[in-house]
Amino acid sequence: MTYSRLIAGTMTWGSWGKQLSKKEMVALMNFCISNQITTFDHADIYGAYTTEADFGKAFTSSGIKRGDIQLISKCGIQYISENRKNKVKHYDYSKDYIIWSVEESLKHLETDYLDLLLLHRPSPLMVAEEIAEAITILKKDGKIRDFGVSNFTPSQMEMVGLRMDIDVNQIEFSLTQHSAMHDGTLDYMMTCGIKPMAWSPLGNVFREDNEQTRRIHKQLGVLMDKYNATEDQLLLAWTLKHPSGIHPVVGTTTKERLKQAVEASQINLELEDWFLILVASQGYKVP
Repeated sequence: MTYSRLIAGTMTWGSWGKQLSKKEMVALMNFCISNQITTFDHADIYGAYTTEADFGKAFTSSGIKRGDIQLISKCGIQYISENRKNKVKHYDYSKDYIIWSVEESLKHLETDYLDLLLLHRPSPLMVAEEIAEAITILKKDGKIRDFGVSNFTPSQMEMVGLRMDIDVNQIEFSLTQHSAMHDGTLDYMMTCGIKPMAWSPLGNVFREDNEQTRRIHKQLGVLMDKYNATEDQLLLAWTLKHPSGIHPVVGTTTKERLKQAVEASQINLELEDWFLILVASQGYKVP
């Protein structure tokens, strides 16, 4: 697998966020590539099923070679929107739906294949054998290269992984949401050779003002001069140090913040500094 160390999350590129024009999307794609971010993370539901198509039009007009980037998409969530006749938000992992959904993503992204397909969230009604049938067909037809899951627990990964290889699990992981380090999720992934990707890698540090985030800001402030780094760079460096090799999915569309995120991959936190940051988040020393 070849994915960039930092991954560009596209959820807010379209109508769910910045509403970037085609020209702006092309410029942002080129900026990402010039800064070693070559992997772009999508989901069919982003922008209520519109962002993939917006990105696809921009990609086609950009002149960027398909082999120079990696495209990820997710399927399975049936979202309530004017673009789908759903009575309730639900999950669909039937063989026919998975195949149809991938074909729709390929059409919208204006490409022949996905580098990685993820099942967006686990469903209580998913049948591993049926998922395996769909993935086998999609791989045989060259429509996907790698297969993975998102937000799956160890037992859910094991259930699906007994029928087919899982290459990736994209999970929520950050300094303020690091339960995957303690509930066996990352341990299982390292044992089975499953690559972790992390959505919301900055957590709620800049979104909330509470005792936890104040402790974190205080500790990061102590370390900023030592590492010549910003707070968000230190947060990413903390995640990047984990031995599982986590790939953060960075959702910002601000070029300067993207550049700073890439620079964070060069920061190697000292062992005790990593634990000082963890303790600041937890509010107590490790056992």
